Amino acid sequence: MKRILAFASIALALSGQAFAADLYQPEPVAAPPAEPVVVASSGWYLRGDLSYDFMDMRGANYMRGTPQEKAWFKSADLDDTGNIGVGVGYQVNDYLRFDKTLDYMFSSDFRGSTTGGCGTVAGPCRSRDSASMSAYSLMANAYVDLAHYGAVTPYVGVGLGATRIQWDDLKNTSCSSSNPNACDPTVTHKGKDSWRFTYGLMAGAAIDVTCQLKADVGYRFRHVNDGPMFGSRYGAGNGRDEGFNIHEVRTGLRYSLDDSACQQAYMPPAELPNQPQPVFK
Repeated sequence: MKRILAFASIALALSGQAFAADLYQPEPVAAPPAEPVVVASSGWYLRGDLSYDFMDMRGANYMRGTPQEKAWFKSADLDDTGNIGVGVGYQVNDYLRFDKTLDYMFSSDFRGSTTGGCGTVAGPCRSRDSASMSAYSLMANAYVDLAHYGAVTPYVGVGLGATRIQWDDLKNTSCSSSNPNACDPTVTHKGKDSWRFTYGLMAGAAIDVTCQLKADVGYRFRHVNDGPMFGSRYGAGNGRDEGFNIHEVRTGLRYSLDDSACQQAYMPPAELPNQPQPVFK
């Protein structure tokens, strides 16, 4: 009886080992990583800007006397003003973009003074001169986006173009230097318009508002060349301004016409490895 039980135990153990050897468990195979879809940062955009402009008039002069000689305004100042602009541009890649802009500068008041002879009052005289100036600018601009810090992208840029300066009539009133209440009649000189070469330098940062909309805050320096200011009357005039340096604090919006920026890089969910099934041999 004991021998029978011993043989049975041995047989059971050997059969268990054989069953384990016949049960095959395949190794799980991991799914290959999916490649993300890369969205190119390029395309057309529209822009709109507002700015506060600090005006720096470089001076003014005019012709007077017989024979005519150049005389300079003793003072020549323009009030600060504002500017509104629109434009269209193209983003070439993550770092380079171009646009063309049209800007309108609101009217800025001019105040100046000259010294010299008088008309009907005892001299010498000092004048009080007043006018106003407005302008349109057409600029072609290029920008380099320096880096991307989350939603913020700093940039620098340069622009070239032309500005149409529009001077209103200048009113000139000469009064005695010793008696400011003794004045000649006011003389009006017709204002002149002209196109001037203009260049600009820009720096700022774009802030992502949505995938297609960016807020733009920055600074722009513009230099406008010299040109005619007003005409001659009573032997004096043909005035010229010496040009302007304009310092602008700007804010605006840029809207991308290409909605591909809104397409998030697509990463399909990882596939779960197939659960191995026992394979019997």
